[in-house]
Amino acid sequence: MDGLRTPQQLAAEVLGTAFLVFIGVGSVPATLIVNGNAPFTMADLGMISLAFGTVVVGTAYAFGHVSGNHINPAVTLGLALSGQFPWRRVPAYLAAQLAGAAIGALAIVGVLGDRASELGLGVATYGAGVGAGRAFIAEFVGTFILVLIVLLVIHRNAAPGFAGLAIGLVVFAAIIPVAPATGASINPARTLGPMLVQQLWGGHVSWSQAPVYLAAELLAGAAAALTAGALVRTATGAEAPASVDTAA
Repeated sequence: MDGLRTPQQLAAEVLGTAFLVFIGVGSVPATLIVNGNAPFTMADLGMISLAFGTVVVGTAYAFGHVSGNHINPAVTLGLALSGQFPWRRVPAYLAAQLAGAAIGALAIVGVLGDRASELGLGVATYGAGVGAGRAFIAEFVGTFILVLIVLLVIHRNAAPGFAGLAIGLVVFAAIIPVAPATGASINPARTLGPMLVQQLWGGHVSWSQAPVYLAAELLAGAAAALTAGALVRTATGAEAPASVDTAA
C-alpha cells in the first residue's frame, strides 16, 4: 500500500464491500428465486456460503494491496486494537464499508428486481425460535473466528501468500453453522447495508435486532484482537509486526 492515497484506499473498501454484499448477500434472494416453491436445503446453504467465501478470496487478492481489504468493520476494529491500523483512519474506513454495503444491496435490487426485496433482500434476521441471547452468541462466535483468523494469517510468521485463501475458506465454513441461527452476517456493514436498502424499498426490517448484531460483531472483533495479541506475544512482551495487505 506504499504510495497510495487515502481516496484510493477508501474506494477499494467501497468496492470490496459492495462486491461482498452483491455476490454474497445477493446469493440469498437469487437462490430463493431459482428455487421457487422448492424447500430450502443444506445444498442451498452450501452454495450461499461458497458465494461469500469465493468473493472474499477474490477481493482479498484484488484489493488487499490497495486498502488491506478489510471490508468488515469488525476486522478494522480488530486491526486498530492490535496496533496494526491507525485509529485516525478507522472512521473513514467504517464509512466506506457501510457505503459499499449499501451500494452492493442496491445492485442486488437492480439486477434481481423488486422480487429480491420481496424475498427479504438477504437481510440477516434471527432464525425460527431464536431469541436475542442465542443470536448474540451466534454472531459473536462467528465473527470472533473470522477476525481471529484474519489477524493470525496476516502475521509475518504465517505462511506467505495464503492469507486470502484462508480467510475466504473460514468465511465459507463459519456461515454453515451460524446461518441457521442468525443468517451469519458476522460483519456490521453486511448487517446494516441490506437493512437500509430494504427499508428504502419498503420492505420489512426488524430494526430491533440490529443492536444485537452490531454489539456481538464489534465485541467479537475486540475479543479477537486481544486473543491474537496473547497468542503471538513474544517472550520479551512485544508482538511481531504483521502486514494488513490481505485482510478481509
